Amino acid sequence: VSRSVVRGPRGKSLEKNETAVTEFLLAGFKSLKHFKTVIAVIFLITYILTVSGNTLIIVLVSLCSRLHSPMYFFLSNLSLSEVAFTTNIVPNMLQSLFSGRVAISLPGCLTQYYFFSSTATTECMLFAIMSFDRYLAICNPLHYKSLMDIKLCVQLVLWAWLAGFTISMITLILLCNSHYCGPNVIDSFFCDLTPLIKLSCSDTFLVEIESFLFASVVTVFPFVFIIVTYIIIIHTIYKIPSANGRKKAFSTCSSHLAVVATYYGTLITMYVIPSQEQIFNVGKALSLLYTVVTPLLNPIVYSLRNQEIHADWIDPLRLYTRSFCLLER
Repeated sequence: VSRSVVRGPRGKSLEKNETAVTEFLLAGFKSLKHFKTVIAVIFLITYILTVSGNTLIIVLVSLCSRLHSPMYFFLSNLSLSEVAFTTNIVPNMLQSLFSGRVAISLPGCLTQYYFFSSTATTECMLFAIMSFDRYLAICNPLHYKSLMDIKLCVQLVLWAWLAGFTISMITLILLCNSHYCGPNVIDSFFCDLTPLIKLSCSDTFLVEIESFLFASVVTVFPFVFIIVTYIIIIHTIYKIPSANGRKKAFSTCSSHLAVVATYYGTLITMYVIPSQEQIFNVGKALSLLYTVVTPLLNPIVYSLRNQEIHADWIDPLRLYTRSFCLLER
C-alpha cells in the first residue's frame, strides 16, 4: 500500500491521510539492556532517598522553631520542588528499566513535559533567590532582618512558583498545536522537549525559537546573577576578621555553589548551547544529572553539613540510637 508524501515546512515529510499519533513509547536506556535491573535498583534507592531526604527537610523546617528563617523557608520550597520534579520523571524511568518500553499518551506526555519544565524553572528561580538571601545576610547583616522579612519571603517564593508554571505554559501551548504523525518512539526516559520537537510533523521553527529564548532567560540570566552575587559575597567574606565567621560563611556558600554548578551546567548544555545533532546518549547522561543526582544532593549538601539541622535532628537521632543500643545490651 503506497501513500503519497509531500514536503512540509522545514523539509519535514507529511503524508496524506496520515494517522495522528495518540501515544508515545519511551525507549529508555536501550544501550544498557544487560544492566537494566542493577541500574533500576540503584535509581529506585536513589529516588527513595531523594524523596525521604527532601520531605524530611520540609517537615523539620515546619516543626522546628530554630529553622524558622528565610534561608530555611527557601530551602523547604526548593525541597518541595525537588520532590515534585523527581516524582514526575523517575517512576516512568523505573518502569522502562524494569519492563522495557513505556507507553504514554500524547496528553500525558505533554503534561509530563509541562510539569518538568515548570518545576525546573521554579528551581532556577529559587536558586537565584537563595543567593540573593545569602548576599543580604553576609553583605548587609545589620539590615538583613528588616529587608528580608516574612512578607518579602512569601512574595519571592510565590513569584518563583508562578513564573515557573506560567512561562512554561507558552511552550506547552505551542507543543499542543503541533501535529504528530509518526514515528512515535522517544529516545529518552521521559518526555523532554528536544525529542518532542524532532518527532513533530509540523513546522517547529516557532517552538524552537521560543524554547531557546525561554531556556536562556530562565537559566543563563539567573546563573549570571548567582555568579555575580557570589563574587561580591566572597569578596565580603575575605574581610571578615573572625576565622570561624569566614569558615561558616564559606561552608554555606560552597554548598550552594556546588549544587548550582551541577544543575545549571547541565541545563545550559542541554537547552541553551545549540547543537545540530544531539548525541542522545550524552543527553541522557546529562539528563540523569539534573533529574536524579542533583535532587539527591540537595538534602545532603544543604542539610547534613548544616549545624542547625544537626542540632534539631541528627544529634538527637544519634543520642536516641546510642541509648537504644545500651538498653539492648
